[in-house]
Amino acid sequence: MKSVSTSFWLWLLCIFGFCGIHRFYLGFIWTGLLWLFTFGLLGIGQIIDLFRLRGLTTMSNMERQLERRSL
Repeated sequence: MKSVSTSFWLWLLCIFGFCGIHRFYLGFIWTGLLWLFTFGLLGIGQIIDLFRLRGLTTMSNMERQLERRSL
């Protein structure tokens, strides 16, 4: 299970220029790369993710549970 608090701390790495690391942690690789190379969509995506972080974490955990059940 992914943690909301860990996701938030990884989100804070954008202060040091590492935008999108929280998306890698949650399993959203392609958008993580997009955030990383565009500095969080010029900061706008990072701000939006701050408000969506709890939902993104929940969605990642649900997808993971569905994958485990299908195996």
